[in-house]
Amino acid sequence: MILSVITFTSFAQSDEDVAPEKNVLKVNTLALITGTGTIFYERKVSELVAAQMGVGYMNYNLGDTKFSGLILTPEARFYVRKNAIDGFYIAPYLRYSQYKYKTEEETDKGSFTSMGGGAAFGMQWIMKKGFTMDLFFGGHYTDGSVDIQSGDEPNDITKIEGFKTRVGFALGFAF
Repeated sequence: MILSVITFTSFAQSDEDVAPEKNVLKVNTLALITGTGTIFYERKVSELVAAQMGVGYMNYNLGDTKFSGLILTPEARFYVRKNAIDGFYIAPYLRYSQYKYKTEEETDKGSFTSMGGGAAFGMQWIMKKGFTMDLFFGGHYTDGSVDIQSGDEPNDITKIEGFKTRVGFALGFAF
């Protein structure tokens, strides 16, 4: 009996441990390495569930070729403790991507569009002043196509599908 009480109280959460915030706004710092700016908005839905929407924009040049694109990632986050937006979570998500490229002379251009879904897991920490850190890793299956036009030649459409990884370290604020 005494062992049960000790075990229960060691796993119980005090009100001080539960984050009072319901929203988180953050930026994925690892995506900046690839020239992609990604912003996430997460909203607490219940004590165990949060919904998040990620919007990313890629824009960089490689030689005389310019790449740009949009990434949308809606996800549901299931937290293992009754403290949604703070702690360990598992998150199924969808991913829509649309990229374009063109050369400076615009003789070559193309696009890549894909849709997929997968799962990630991670840990999010909310500090006392609302500063937030979110470390996550996962993967998804994607199905897409590449449409390339080179000069006056007919379009070359190629199907691309397969497994992709997702990793990130986001910093932001909870409010």
